[in-house]
Amino acid sequence: MARVHREEHNISRIGWLRAAVLGANDGIVSTASLIVGVAAAAGGKQEVLLAGFAGLAAGALSMAAGEYVSVSSQSDTENADLARERTELATMPAAELDELTGIYTARGLDPDLARTVAEQLTAHDALATHAREELAITELTTARPLQAAFASALTFSAGAALPLLVVLSVPMGSVLWGVVVASLLALGVLGWLGANAGGAPAGRAIARVVFWGALAMAVTAGVGKLFGTTVG
Repeated sequence: MARVHREEHNISRIGWLRAAVLGANDGIVSTASLIVGVAAAAGGKQEVLLAGFAGLAAGALSMAAGEYVSVSSQSDTENADLARERTELATMPAAELDELTGIYTARGLDPDLARTVAEQLTAHDALATHAREELAITELTTARPLQAAFASALTFSAGAALPLLVVLSVPMGSVLWGVVVASLLALGVLGWLGANAGGAPAGRAIARVVFWGALAMAVTAGVGKLFGTTVG
């Protein structure tokens, strides 16, 4: 009996990896920026914590809703295309077989072999074959709204918890820089984890998330300082 060679590719993680990295990154950056802005405006620890927890709750729900709506739209489009393909297979099977043969011929198969392959795959599972070859819809890439929403909410909350833990752990005088340093370190680790899970270069991923995180915190700190001074 021939041994089955099983491979696990990085693309199989794309559904949850994108939502997870986006959620954790946004949780750290948005909550840390909010905390830094309030701290720079000379707010007390109670105000900083209130802003941070409000940001966590609102952000987690917003991320979940946004991901669910976005990925649901993708899923609706996929389902509409599949329904159309199912109708075409039922009403014009010969034309669909010719179309599939043309796809394989364009990819380099001999026309006779392309026809044979098209006929055999159509007999096996016509809809799945056309979904894969025409629409680029596969089990690995199909939209999963609930999975994306749950992953975003969970990872956002995990990311947002970090700057809040810093606020709870350090004196008020050290909150601003404590949150900045801890958040940038966490973003660097997140960039490395995301790159490692996706098989991408780590240096570029780390630099990307750290740069944008630092920029967001710098801008909100400036705004907080400006308005805090003006109000004071």
